[in-house]
Amino acid sequence: MLNIEKVAAKIKLQQKEIISYGTEKAKIKKEIGNPKGHLILVTSTSPTPYGEGKTTLSIGITDSLNALGYCSIAVLREPSLGPVFGLKGGATGGGKSQIVPKEDINLHFTGDIHAITSANNLLCAALDNHIYQGNELEIDPATIMIHRCMDMNDRALRNITLDNRKESFDISTASEVMAIFCLATSLSDLQKRLGEILIAYSKNGKEIYAKDLNVQGAMVKLLEHAFLPNLVQTLEENPVLIHGGPFANIAHGCNSIVATSLGLSLADYIVTEAGFGSDMGALKFFDIKCRMHHLNPSLVVINTTIRSLKYNAEDKKSLQSGIQNLVFHIENMKRFMKNVCVVLNRFEDDSEVDINYVKEFCQSQNVPFMISDCYLKGSSGGIDMASKIVSLCKTEPISYPYELSDSLQCKIEKICQKHYGASEVEFSSLVIEKMKKLDKPLPICIAKTPYSISDNPNLLGFPKNFKMRVTDIKLNNGAGFITVYMGNIMTMPGLPKKPNYLNM
Repeated sequence: MLNIEKVAAKIKLQQKEIISYGTEKAKIKKEIGNPKGHLILVTSTSPTPYGEGKTTLSIGITDSLNALGYCSIAVLREPSLGPVFGLKGGATGGGKSQIVPKEDINLHFTGDIHAITSANNLLCAALDNHIYQGNELEIDPATIMIHRCMDMNDRALRNITLDNRKESFDISTASEVMAIFCLATSLSDLQKRLGEILIAYSKNGKEIYAKDLNVQGAMVKLLEHAFLPNLVQTLEENPVLIHGGPFANIAHGCNSIVATSLGLSLADYIVTEAGFGSDMGALKFFDIKCRMHHLNPSLVVINTTIRSLKYNAEDKKSLQSGIQNLVFHIENMKRFMKNVCVVLNRFEDDSEVDINYVKEFCQSQNVPFMISDCYLKGSSGGIDMASKIVSLCKTEPISYPYELSDSLQCKIEKICQKHYGASEVEFSSLVIEKMKKLDKPLPICIAKTPYSISDNPNLLGFPKNFKMRVTDIKLNNGAGFITVYMGNIMTMPGLPKKPNYLNM
């Protein structure tokens, strides 16, 4: 690996503007300047349980753009230990399109997620201590909305008894503190947002916030160093910013706005990805991150694979059936902006017949189509793709699926019916009552399975005439959105029967 100071010099960062962690990684403490680069979003068709190379493609595009002489930075999320030890594995790319040091990034890295976990749990401890010490705010323990968290898949923590009340843990990447960390623009904004976390209600129905416990200052002290973006490199020694890691099936699934804004001020092209398929992270990237911070992407790249399209077929073999999943994701992204292209992430065993079928289909849809061989060849396998991407980049206005002034029920129905194609949206009696209390002019964050466009993981492809069930809602007041839980989604995943840690 290139010494991290030399990687920093490639994007004109001086030695005094970084804090080195040895010779391989660093924190960046440079102030954010005016944006000058193009923002490229990489999303995907619906994933298989093993992932389809969205991060690999993002790294490949970055390396290929740099090989063409452009200054390009990949701006990515930090992996969670839950998937690392569970089913999906790490999130550092693969083949010749990787970021390094791989093991550090996938494990403890620079301690950011540990800091987020500690800040969250400090708030929980402060809340319980306040109740124990006399409960001056008259908090009703039955209304507590903030949960302890840890960065690990542990189903045993989904339902616990804590001080004579029912409680549960969330995985750290699903916590509101993580969402706030990724949406805050400065330390002062971070402190303000942390103070605005709605934690409970009093016995007479008054809203209780973190600032009522005066704990937000201490939380920021825990997060102060973590709030600086992390600098690492690709195998081809190009710069990568990694910062924040909210889950896309539960939270908004995008890296921090601080890292994105910093990248836009340093490079010609910023390549970022949003978790899972376009129905998950990409939808929230537009509806939450872009809306909140007035970002304007120049291009949406839809990553797909032959394997993914066949997995989404009724018989798991028919590309003609599975291609309908790609149709959905193209249509879904074009509802936000028209400038959309498809990149096939080529696997060694893909047949030319299948590749040509996808290519001809995209041409029939008037959607630009490219092939990436970056996994096998690095930047040399993505030169044609990168050249086409440069020619496609342009800024255009974003269309949003609803107005912030719409009612909460209206927002949910517009997303489910217009973006997912649901024929009906069913609200539980609990949700109907909560909507009366939590209806605020904020964007919504859909929490559902990533493996189907619907809330049923078994409905693959491009399902029609299905019902979506809203089972709960939560106001993430500090983050600035309302989470809408659909189907059987859980905020604490479990480990699979054959977890990844068996292979380590």
